Amino acid sequence: MHVSTKWNKEMVSLQTPICDFGKKAVDFSLPGVDGQTWTLEKCRGENGLLIMFISNHCPYVKAILKKLVRDTNQLRELGVNSVAIMPNDTFAYPEDSFANMLEASRRNAFSFPYLLDETQQVAKAFEAVCTPDFFGYNSDM
Repeated sequence: MHVSTKWNKEMVSLQTPICDFGKKAVDFSLPGVDGQTWTLEKCRGENGLLIMFISNHCPYVKAILKKLVRDTNQLRELGVNSVAIMPNDTFAYPEDSFANMLEASRRNAFSFPYLLDETQQVAKAFEAVCTPDFFGYNSDM
């Protein structure tokens, strides 16, 4: 994840932290490109939720985007919903602007909410370190 100066300047990480399997999902309330405000409860599926931190400009996200859309559709069939959260500074990375998020969602036929984390507080609460970064939760969140 490319990070604004609001974040630690050394945010670029080459090591993913060890997963804390007992950690509960953090609640959030973020605007989506569909005009709705989304919360953790509104996003969750009957059998769980995949929370993805992605961005439009990230070459790693671009490389997996078709498979990401395919896989999230398959997860939905299993009762596991998905949500994508974009935490980047949209001034530093104009490709990640809200308008471009809307276009990316339409162009790639996202079947999941695509949300803007303008303050980066949600990404920090989840301890996201890069894009893409994935957090999977069961039905108990």
